[in-house]
Amino acid sequence: MLENLKKYRIILASNSPRRRELLAGLGLDFEVRVLPDIEEDYPAQLPVQQIAEYIAREKAAAYRQLMAPDDLIITADTIVVAEGEVMGKPTDADDARRMLRKLSGCAHQVITGVCLTTVGRQRHFSVITDVTFKALTDAEIDYYVANYRPFDKAGAYGIQEWIGYIGVTGLNGSYFNVMGLPVQRIYTELCEM
Repeated sequence: MLENLKKYRIILASNSPRRRELLAGLGLDFEVRVLPDIEEDYPAQLPVQQIAEYIAREKAAAYRQLMAPDDLIITADTIVVAEGEVMGKPTDADDARRMLRKLSGCAHQVITGVCLTTVGRQRHFSVITDVTFKALTDAEIDYYVANYRPFDKAGAYGIQEWIGYIGVTGLNGSYFNVMGLPVQRIYTELCEM
């Protein structure tokens, strides 16, 4: 599959073990290359639905000058949006507990922006998944934060972890998007490159 990509060296620009696992699931040969200290800021007036895609494009721009002619760089960013608040990665355990309390008993959106960049082309898109949590107890939140330390996860949770097993009551959209990489949409976009 994806014979059209044989001319490219595919590079995943992410430290996320979940993104590596998901991209590997497509059967692609790729390498991981991560530049340090890429800013994840965005303009304050940017509509919430565009933030993750904007950051993914900014990450891709940081690689532009370092690209070889046969490179295909995949950059991504994931945010969680609950009641208008944009949640990235928590700063510490207290921030993680605060985020999980806000998600408790509510629906929220997980938005992942992706950018596929070659020297001559760029495709970018966002995928949105609606997730609903049951009302979580403080004990459940404390247990999850203490034992799973979700400090590298947007919204302070991993759907594939304990909190997802006991807390997620509804999902509309891509499960893998909630994990951090909408692999079905990436596959479709790569087929068209």
